[in-house]
Amino acid sequence: MTVAAIVVLLLRILVPITILRWRITGAISSMLLDAIDVIIVDILASLFGEKPGLGSHYQTYDKWLDMYYLSVEAFVSIRFTNVLARNTSLALYIFRLVGIIAFAATGEQYRKLIFFFPNLFENFFLYCIISQRFAPKLMPKSIKNLAVILLILYIPKFAQEWLLHFQQITPWNWFREAVLGLQPN
Repeated sequence: MTVAAIVVLLLRILVPITILRWRITGAISSMLLDAIDVIIVDILASLFGEKPGLGSHYQTYDKWLDMYYLSVEAFVSIRFTNVLARNTSLALYIFRLVGIIAFAATGEQYRKLIFFFPNLFENFFLYCIISQRFAPKLMPKSIKNLAVILLILYIPKFAQEWLLHFQQITPWNWFREAVLGLQPN
């Protein structure tokens, strides 16, 4: 493992702890770090004179690191006073966990399997913590209200999951080549 990969691994472990103190900032920072970890590794690797990239098992490591920070968020959601939001949040977390376990059990050749277990938990968690802080009236109050919220949150998540896991489009490759000027792995 390269120094660049170790630095990013440490960041992926430490940053989610901030969710416990600063829920919104910590959750968004963890999500952004997940989105750009490949880019950070490539930048650091070029500074350290190392080979860019995280290796052939990146998807597996990434999914478990995702579940780590989502677990911290699930822990926070246990304390939601809105019972509907709390139960929905935990159910969405478990749903995603089942998908990640299925992915791990079947191997990376079945990466498309993750598409059928979208990470709607993260979007819902962010919705809840932002609503609690800035617009408590937007918290779900009924099953019908919850269904509308989940549908609205699912639309962009569906597109993201489709592009990343079914079409396997990787925006970080474009960034790596076009912005950083690095060659593909």
